[in-house]
Amino acid sequence: MAATFTKKEIPGGVEGEMISAEKVHRIRITLTSRNVKNLEKVCADLKRGAVDKQLKVTGPVRLPTKHLRITTRKSPCGEGTNTWDRFEMRIHKRLIDVHAPSEVVKQITSIGIEPGVEVEVAVYEV
Repeated sequence: MAATFTKKEIPGGVEGEMISAEKVHRIRITLTSRNVKNLEKVCADLKRGAVDKQLKVTGPVRLPTKHLRITTRKSPCGEGTNTWDRFEMRIHKRLIDVHAPSEVVKQITSIGIEPGVEVEVAVYEV
């Protein structure tokens, strides 16, 4: 015997009840920061929240660090010995992929985000 189900219902539960299932999306969370400690803390909190809700999580994937360098002369007038200042800003980036309904992701991302950490959320159809 073949049973026919709509897209939003799956068999299961107690005594063959129908359970409604939400559409599962692939959500890519991109975290960017200049401070590695804050970035790793936010990544750990996001992953812990997703694992607690028994979602499929991939990451955090560590992307290469961007080094933004500026070299300038120390002397404001240009006279004197040629001495230089070298300044560098490092930008760290992490990717986390979560397979879940979009409403569950709102609950996961409602954690306290550390200062200086930028979060981008992209939702893809599976």
